[in-house]
Amino acid sequence: MKTSYPITSKQAIDLENKYGAHNYHPLPVVLNRGDGVYVWDVEDKKYYDFLSAYSAVNQGHSHPKIVNAIVQQTQRLALTSRAFHNDMLGKYEKFACEFFGFDKLLPMNTGAEAVETALKICRKWAYEVKGIEENKAEIIVCENNFHGRTTTIISFSNDPVARKNFGPYTNGFIKIEYNNLIALEETLKANSHIAGFLVEPIQGEAGVYVPDEDYLLKAKALCEKYNVLFIADEVQTGIARTGRLLATCGDCSCSDKNCSGKPDVKPDILILGKAISGGVYPVSAVLANNNVMEVIKPGSHGSTFGGNPVAAAVAMAALEVVRDQALAENAFELGQVFRNELNTYIKTSKLVSLVRGKGLLNAIVINDTEDSNTAWEICLKLRDNGLLAKPTHGNIIRFAPPLVITKEQLQDCICIIIKTLKAFEN
Repeated sequence: MKTSYPITSKQAIDLENKYGAHNYHPLPVVLNRGDGVYVWDVEDKKYYDFLSAYSAVNQGHSHPKIVNAIVQQTQRLALTSRAFHNDMLGKYEKFACEFFGFDKLLPMNTGAEAVETALKICRKWAYEVKGIEENKAEIIVCENNFHGRTTTIISFSNDPVARKNFGPYTNGFIKIEYNNLIALEETLKANSHIAGFLVEPIQGEAGVYVPDEDYLLKAKALCEKYNVLFIADEVQTGIARTGRLLATCGDCSCSDKNCSGKPDVKPDILILGKAISGGVYPVSAVLANNNVMEVIKPGSHGSTFGGNPVAAAVAMAALEVVRDQALAENAFELGQVFRNELNTYIKTSKLVSLVRGKGLLNAIVINDTEDSNTAWEICLKLRDNGLLAKPTHGNIIRFAPPLVITKEQLQDCICIIIKTLKAFEN
């Protein structure tokens, strides 16, 4: 069957509607190529990408170094499964462990898989190291979290759309309010069966909700006090997105001139995905030190594709791009520019009530109810004006461009955003 024929946007959308499951509600735009911060639709209209595939494309679309890595490795050896060794996996594990400062890495494919892996490691550690009675371990999570959509993960979600009619749900999780240290300590103090605390350094899907400055540091200290593993889900916030290599790094970029001297928060288990591959291939990883990771033995966890040679080559190339192009520093500096400009605008705006974020992970809160369609209509007009973004939680618009964006490009985007918002002012 021929599939390479020219196609219009309407035809492409109609095909998806007819033959695809309706598990997403995309913005009505059909893309067919990308380069750096830009994407083009099938009618060849050019847009700024201000979502970056939910922060998977931090290094920009079709980065030549990453594309070259996937092409060369695929031509040589693509997959062996873990039944045999391959010559790339060990190199990647060493590279990533040294890059992020951990002893060991467990490779997986998607962010949700990596979260599931971290939960399994945490529970096994609880029984074999901490000494919790088997099948009694519990893990603390935060309200309004987003860690994926597997059956286990939606069991501790409070998103009714993600949960409804997918039960029965998995037990073993305790939900507390995000950014609430009192609730965390009270739960830790009251329950000796707590194995871990799973947290997003910034709640991205919840609307780029940034916690108090000292929240992560003090939460980690509480975990240490009660012998509980601190698990950081950096699938979206990691790999330079927030202006530092990881959002759990001290409040600075990777450049000394921006360093505020605040200490890093070192997770016991670190979960990575999305931009660890630059968006060209599904790659995720769980990192931990030996005292945690050594509970994993042959047969206790695995993946046919996890740790394949292509993933290893791509991830190393993607991380080298982040380092060599100083993308964390760029995100730190341009994020300040973005928030300063938008904050100046909203001083006289009745439409936008708040700008928040870190680095180049930002959001604006539209002064309307969550069930309104105002944010959606704004995103449609942004599309018409050459910039692609998407609402989250109804009245919030997330802005997350590729980190290779220049200051000149960002200023152009700020003009598009402000121009669009002004058209919706009363």
